[in-house]
Amino acid sequence: MNELGEIAADEVVTIQRQVSLLEILWVSTRLGLTCFGGPIAHLGYFHEEYVNRRKWIDEQSYADLVALCQSLPGPTSSMVGIAIGFARAGVAGGIVHWLGFTLPSALALIAFAYGLGFVPTGSGAGWLHGLKLVAVPVVALAVCGMARTLCPDPERATMAILTAMIALAWPTAAGQVLPIIAAGFVGWYVFPPTSTPPGLHIQVPISH
Repeated sequence: MNELGEIAADEVVTIQRQVSLLEILWVSTRLGLTCFGGPIAHLGYFHEEYVNRRKWIDEQSYADLVALCQSLPGPTSSMVGIAIGFARAGVAGGIVHWLGFTLPSALALIAFAYGLGFVPTGSGAGWLHGLKLVAVPVVALAVCGMARTLCPDPERATMAILTAMIALAWPTAAGQVLPIIAAGFVGWYVFPPTSTPPGLHIQVPISH
């Protein structure tokens, strides 16, 4: 077996290993309590934790999940996290990941909403302005990290930039949905499916 084959075999063993529900709960809860910046920034944290560090999912599968969840309504990071938990431990894994990652944020948001009446939140609130300033570099760092992974060549980078320009110039629901649909057709035509090493793609525990 050549060196490339040995590397692929090692990745298959790592990716396909069983992950316990307690491990999913621990990792997702830690991410849920420490990830800031919103769904886009969360995807950067997810990539570092699940793809690079723990190798629960391979690079191509993660890119596919992000693309799919971005085209669906709702918070992308929560959907990606639930999908990764589901892929590793079935339905229970998806539920546990939601409990660990999404539930703490939801509880914090509820507590914050109840506390709005006791703190200043107007345009002159300095602490809100500080939070906005901190969020910008966090999101920018996540976007740059994903750009290197999801846009590795000039063609994909050009498509991403054009789609962003359309969405910014047309700030409506149609301005987001139509570019996604158009990009899907362009990608289907310009980037034909490429063969991947057997066993490296995501394994979904659903029987026929």
